[in-house]
Amino acid sequence: MLKILGRATSSNVQKVVWICEELNVPYERTDIGGPFGGNDKAEYLSLNPNGRVPTIDDDGFVLWESNAIVRYLADKHGTGTPLRPDDVRARASADRWMDWTLSTLASTHVPVYQGLVRTPEAERDMAKIAAARDGWAKANEVLETWLADHEYLSGDEFGIGDIPASPFTFRWFNLDIEREDFPNLKRWHEAICARPAFREHVIDIGMH
Repeated sequence: MLKILGRATSSNVQKVVWICEELNVPYERTDIGGPFGGNDKAEYLSLNPNGRVPTIDDDGFVLWESNAIVRYLADKHGTGTPLRPDDVRARASADRWMDWTLSTLASTHVPVYQGLVRTPEAERDMAKIAAARDGWAKANEVLETWLADHEYLSGDEFGIGDIPASPFTFRWFNLDIEREDFPNLKRWHEAICARPAFREHVIDIGMH
């Protein structure tokens, strides 16, 4: 059975659990990282030298980097479905949003989330948080524009291109921050929130 190593509160782990649920792939998850520790131990580092989560072990095939894991599972279990269509352009379009989430969206989201959720109030750098929030809003403008003409980031149907950005957007709509009016982003987010696996593994877990 597929083994997922990583704590449930990690957005990167949530991506992997979510794709497993969408594909009906059985898995076992073990809490690693954060308050559970273990990611700095030799046993874990022998699997993932970065010491980050998640890592998977699929019958002896070890893989780390959450987006690579999502692609691997979609390729293995979902090729020919909307999650991983046969059309090479549709696949490339979805891959584009996965890469953009890492290159652009994550770097604006992290200082806000870490600053407001995982930093004691007395230690928060509010100027840094505000600047990152502005960058996050600018990144969301890119999503807003795309979603004006597409139902999902992946295109007309939900696909793996939607998965990496979704936990961040959940936080955008639930953190105590200023929010611009992004009606297309909100419509897409509500469609994502209606998916049972997202509700269970992101919304119900909340922000920790």
